[in-house]
Amino acid sequence: MQADTHGERLFRKLVESSQDAILIKTLDGEITFWNTAAQRLYGYAPEEALGRHIGMLVPPGLKDEEAELLERVGRGERIEHYETQRTACDGRVLDVDVTLWPIRADDGSVAGACSVARDITDRKRAEAELAGLIAQQRHIALALHLMGTSEPVPGVPAASRYLPSLLGQGVGGDWLDVIDLGAGRVGVFVGDVMGRGLDAAVVMGQMRSAARALALAGLEPGELMRSLDVFTHTLPEQFVTCVYLEADLGVGEVTACSAGHLPVLLVGPDATVAPLPVPISVPLGVAGTAHRQVRLPLPAGSTLVLYTDGLVETAASDLDEQLALLSATLGASFAAGADLETAADRVLEALLPDSTTCADDVTLLLIGFPAGPLDTAETELAAEPRSVPAGREFVGRHLDRWRLSAQADTALLLASELLTNAVHHARGPLTLRVRRGARELGVEVTGHGTPRPRPRPADPHEECGRGLLLVETLAARWGVRPHPSGRTVWCTLRTE
Repeated sequence: MQADTHGERLFRKLVESSQDAILIKTLDGEITFWNTAAQRLYGYAPEEALGRHIGMLVPPGLKDEEAELLERVGRGERIEHYETQRTACDGRVLDVDVTLWPIRADDGSVAGACSVARDITDRKRAEAELAGLIAQQRHIALALHLMGTSEPVPGVPAASRYLPSLLGQGVGGDWLDVIDLGAGRVGVFVGDVMGRGLDAAVVMGQMRSAARALALAGLEPGELMRSLDVFTHTLPEQFVTCVYLEADLGVGEVTACSAGHLPVLLVGPDATVAPLPVPISVPLGVAGTAHRQVRLPLPAGSTLVLYTDGLVETAASDLDEQLALLSATLGASFAAGADLETAADRVLEALLPDSTTCADDVTLLLIGFPAGPLDTAETELAAEPRSVPAGREFVGRHLDRWRLSAQADTALLLASELLTNAVHHARGPLTLRVRRGARELGVEVTGHGTPRPRPRPADPHEECGRGLLLVETLAARWGVRPHPSGRTVWCTLRTE
């Protein structure tokens, strides 16, 4: 008898010294035991709690929950770390972690329940604040992505998809861009900054802005990639995969350069799918590696498919198998006559049946090149003054043939200025090309060894220096791009 009394006193000492609130209740909810920690947590002294119903601690909306917990314990179930809420005597609502287990009578039946509760209010508040910060970062990162939404390029259909990951910080460093470079040329970017969250999204915004500016400045893909590589080295510990393609609809060619990015797929007019044979170097940010560009044919009616690793890299599948599935889905979609939007949806359905489990964000771009310009003509001229009237005559003849007499005066003046500039500053032979599209007329002149032209104000006594100012004033758009042997200066006029 003495031993039992000693054991009971020892048990009560242990219970009273516990930092967790411990109470015992009958299956009807009557409180029969209340330790010191329970008094500290809930504010009720033992004499205020003993004999009362456990409902005094339960917020109004959780009465049914408490009855269900007692019912489960009554069936002999132990409930571990159940997070709920309880009300203190001063009306404060506390977040608590509760563990309950059955207390059995001598005959083995469940006679009551023991409850151990720990205050987790501070932890829940911290979790809520962290979730708010993550949501705020996610909102900012998504805003950065939306700020870079590309404008449609007339005559070049495209379908794009961006799915931020719903896990963790979610939004990452994926970006895509479609750029109207003028003169029948289109620039296409897809890139991926390592990492996720706001830091990756900010770097993505910097990379996208720099890449677009370099493309609009007329840099070829290889030169552009080298410039982006230098830019990436100024960013702290960043690696970026990126592919840039420049499509020339008039010539039916695409020039491409890839820095560590997954292969671009080419869907042919007959719905065959194959990787575009572009050499893939290491990612941007890895010093001492050259990025090679290639020039490849781009048949009318082709579609280019660009994407980031979130589409094809998953923990549960092999990369080669996912790439094969992507190719098969594209082939089947285009063989069935699907448009770009439908094909994009089918790709996501096939490769990401449950997008809520994606560990990385996903970017997909399908861009079609249905046809080149309606008409193109070019001629070769010497770098001599007599070539200016000869070029005017060439342009005028084709404008008559194309029934574009309304644009003739301005187009002939622009052609004269471009040719005169090339005669003064370039070596021959010169190539004059005129192009008629559905909405615009283009004129371009290519010269050998041409320095980069720029408009400049002319002094009153000078006889030259005004040509490119006229071009800048009269043309809808104009620009300069590199050529293997020099520079091409181009301009366009609206025809609609």
